[in-house]
Amino acid sequence: MYDYVIVGGGSAGCVLAARLSEMEAARVLLIEAGPRDTNPYIHMPVGFFKMTSGSLIWGYETAPLRHANGRVAVYPQARVLGGGSSINAEIYTRGCPEDYDGWASQHGCDGWSWRDLKSYFVKSEGNTRLGGPEHGIDGPLGVSDLQSPNRVSQAYVQGCMEFGMPYNADFNSGRQEGAGLYQTTTLNGRRCSAAVGYLRPALRRPNLELRTGVMVKRIVVENGRATGVEIVSDKGVEMIQAASEVIVTAGAIGSPKLLMLSGIGPAAHLREVGVPVVHDLPGVGENFHDHFSTDVTWVLNGPHSYDKYKKARWKLWAGLQYAMFRSGPVASNIVEAGAFWWSDRSEKTPDLQFHFLAGAGVEEGVGSVPGGNGATCNSYHVRPRSRGVVRLRSSRPEDAPLIDPNSFAEPYDLERHIDGIRITQEVGRTHAMRKFVAAEHFPGPAVKTKADYEACARANARSSYHPVGTCKMGRDPMAVVDLALRVHGIERLRVCDSSIMPEVVSSNTNAPTIAIAEKAADMIRGNR
Repeated sequence: MYDYVIVGGGSAGCVLAARLSEMEAARVLLIEAGPRDTNPYIHMPVGFFKMTSGSLIWGYETAPLRHANGRVAVYPQARVLGGGSSINAEIYTRGCPEDYDGWASQHGCDGWSWRDLKSYFVKSEGNTRLGGPEHGIDGPLGVSDLQSPNRVSQAYVQGCMEFGMPYNADFNSGRQEGAGLYQTTTLNGRRCSAAVGYLRPALRRPNLELRTGVMVKRIVVENGRATGVEIVSDKGVEMIQAASEVIVTAGAIGSPKLLMLSGIGPAAHLREVGVPVVHDLPGVGENFHDHFSTDVTWVLNGPHSYDKYKKARWKLWAGLQYAMFRSGPVASNIVEAGAFWWSDRSEKTPDLQFHFLAGAGVEEGVGSVPGGNGATCNSYHVRPRSRGVVRLRSSRPEDAPLIDPNSFAEPYDLERHIDGIRITQEVGRTHAMRKFVAAEHFPGPAVKTKADYEACARANARSSYHPVGTCKMGRDPMAVVDLALRVHGIERLRVCDSSIMPEVVSSNTNAPTIAIAEKAADMIRGNR
């Protein structure tokens, strides 16, 4: 018997396990389907390039994308302790204050405005450069500057300024517009995931238990109340009881999947796949959306980017530098620079985000360039209007869910997406970038007309790993959780992760997910 059973050891699960176990009388269990975060690449910032494929992800694919040539795209989602914070590009951005104010004003989520959430961002952050009212310096999540950014990353920032963007030294100051170098969730040359920053110190407590390599089959619901979970481990099927609450933190794909496997979701769909209906909750798996990006790649006129470290002698040199000083290329997250800018000028805040990578062929599905020395920049529309669904394929927990982002269903999203590609190309043609760029490799000069750009986007757009919304918070009939993140209609059951966002924030989603979990911990403990 535990007081709190937390299902999912990603960013939110690690935060909640750490915070709830601060209550000495509370017995807390954290369950993670994947392994512990022992892979050495996790802790090297540059290891991001190893994480978009392989054994530490679920190996998901999308359903055929109806508005993107009917193709099936890879959909990387973490399957390891720390979740996305263990495999992502470590970029620390929060989004705009207006994003959270919109949750309150447009979606009825009182208590979730920027004023309500800002203190949790500050509480979680341990920034090594920035301070004052906007930043925390003592929080568990280490945040730092790149030690020695690549010169092509710096040229990209200069190119954005040449294009007309201002320099932005702090994307988390309350104003996102402009270009600059990203701060990262790293500390002393190592990744600081939620597993490292929050969970590792908390595991010293006798009232916190961690179980990895364990799949949760279903949440046990008796008389409208969650009483525990049924798991599958090397010991077989076990029942684990929760005296106070079951808390689901399995992410925007895993959380709706688990609710539906437990009979909580759209009744007609559950019957269709053979799951007994426990509670008809039509919003589970709905409102699914993500940032979808297209990559522009360049051939460089010399070995300026991190691509040169693919050669054995340079790889050895980089390894020695990191082993001795925790510096050099291995201490880089590769995605060093970026920008926020406008496509639609009627928007109050920038509606495009850019990620510049000092290398090519870094991520799964993004090819390298001729000659082997390249650079990449992806962009996406930060407030997509298209909505998709997550559904079960069967009643078997081991089967992957059906993931349908329905990207570009709204023509507006495609128009903004194309603007991002064009701006990226223009920055690549600036004087600052031409010092290093020999030629644009993709999309290349053959893409000229609007139809060309539409075809390019439909054929190449991919996830930027920011799925949200599938267990959205709110008061409307399609809301899954209330404003305290309690599942509507089921007692002692909460969902506390990125799936509760009614609308995606205008940035990367790891820091907001951690803030959500911090606030959830306070609500569960009765502090707010």
